[in-house]
Amino acid sequence: MTSRERIALGMSGGVDSSTAAVLLQRAGYEVVGVTCIFHDDEASRADAERAYEVCQAVGIDHAVAECSEQFERCVVQPFVNAYAAGLTPSPCVGCNAECKLPALLEVADQLGCEKVATGHYARIAQLSANGRYVVKTGLDQHKDQSYMLALLSQDQLSRLVLPLGALTKADARLIARDCGLPAAEAPESQDVCFISGDYRDFLKSRGLQDVPGDIVSAEGVVLGRHNGLSAFTVGQRKGIGVAGPEPYYVVGKRPGTHELVVGTAAQARISEVVVANVNWQAFEHLDGECEAMVKLRYRSSGAACIITPKRTHPDREVSSGSECVEVSLRTPQPTTAPGQYAVFYEGSTVLGGGMIQEVRQA
Repeated sequence: MTSRERIALGMSGGVDSSTAAVLLQRAGYEVVGVTCIFHDDEASRADAERAYEVCQAVGIDHAVAECSEQFERCVVQPFVNAYAAGLTPSPCVGCNAECKLPALLEVADQLGCEKVATGHYARIAQLSANGRYVVKTGLDQHKDQSYMLALLSQDQLSRLVLPLGALTKADARLIARDCGLPAAEAPESQDVCFISGDYRDFLKSRGLQDVPGDIVSAEGVVLGRHNGLSAFTVGQRKGIGVAGPEPYYVVGKRPGTHELVVGTAAQARISEVVVANVNWQAFEHLDGECEAMVKLRYRSSGAACIITPKRTHPDREVSSGSECVEVSLRTPQPTTAPGQYAVFYEGSTVLGGGMIQEVRQA
């Protein structure tokens, strides 16, 4: 690195991006704070103003990029479509790879910045065995965001710097306080940034109309009625609306017949998942069985598994040239929802990840 290599930092005005700016300056970078406006609304303009104030406070340039059309196309509409298909999407994972990083890289190219940076709590490494770039877990396991970066490509990873990977959240706030930054006491941001309030109201505002249907047991017995599948998540226990000799869990949704499938605690455990459109970071393709750990949700613990290549899946559409794998869990796990992401790890290294298309009961 030259003494003044230019780097474009995704700048939200929060404590993480503010602290990242300070650390990048200390590392010798010439930092440009870039605020990408993903929502054309007053709140986003206010966020951009706060980001500008942070950039002024730390003495770096600030740029603003209008990205609302790209965000709508790559994140919001797929989110609505997923719920319409009976899935439970995790929009932040896809957003990082398909919208936020591409938008930041585009601005970086315009500004003559070779590198880009974000305030994620994770690390980037290059493997000595094959030279490929991978995400590694952040050292603060309570804040680790490596899961959220599992879909990043080699081109994206090769240009990405993550200054907060070796810090805790408390460390970041302390640095911000010591530097007198206005974001030092800023609250955590919400997970789904484009929804304020109940996600079901948002879906209705986008034209998704719930259709009532039957609540059925895993054996096919009708137990009751529901007002719409979007109100339920696979794995949910409370608020289902039917009672039995033991608590029921949501174990499946059938959008074709509008049926909500419920089962016992034992029936709400899975032994296999099918994962499509897998993005591998640690290697180009999976050529045979691979033992790894897998996270089936962002906040779940890792579970030991065996990954087996399955190039096509007869019941689901996958992208041309993509990989589909079957994941056998060493120990049955609480069920997860199709539409979530499975992320594979070897130790602290992300091997890759993809969208869960099917779950199979233990």
